[in-house]
This record gives sequence, C-alpha cells and structure tokens, in this order.
Amino acid sequence: MLTFLSEKYRHLMKNHNIIVHPANEQELNVIKAFFEALKIKFEVAEKSPYNSDVVDKVLQGKTDIEDGKGISLSIEELNKLCE
Repeated sequence: MLTFLSEKYRHLMKNHNIIVHPANEQELNVIKAFFEALKIKFEVAEKSPYNSDVVDKVLQGKTDIEDGKGISLSIEELNKLCE
C-alpha cells in the first residue's frame, strides 16, 4: 500500500518554479511570511534578468512618447528611411 501511495503522489514531490511580481516591499514581505509559515523553501532574486541600460532606455522612450516627443511614420515613410 505504501508503494502505491508514493507512486500516486510522486508528481506532487517535483520542484516547481513560481514567479511572483509583488508591486511593492509590503507585498513582498507578505509573500515571504506566507512561504515561511508554510515552511516552503524560496529565494528572492535581487537581480533583474534584463540589462538595466536597455530597460532605462525603453522606459525613457515610453516617457518621451507620452510627453509628445515622438513622431508618427507611415509604413511607406519607414521603408524610405530603411533604403
């Protein structure tokens, strides 16, 4: 019987990755407390997988567009620039 149970529930013993995106430090602390209370092992990645220079430029571009600093191009105008 014990062998049957271990085979039946073997899928529950696999490691799973869960990605959580807390919006602020308070939410992060709640998530940490939750995992600790359940005795679930976890780690907090402090480093972003993205290059910070690229992220900064993308965010600056988004801000520039919102501030009206961008221009609109038709497909034809864009193709002319690429010639």
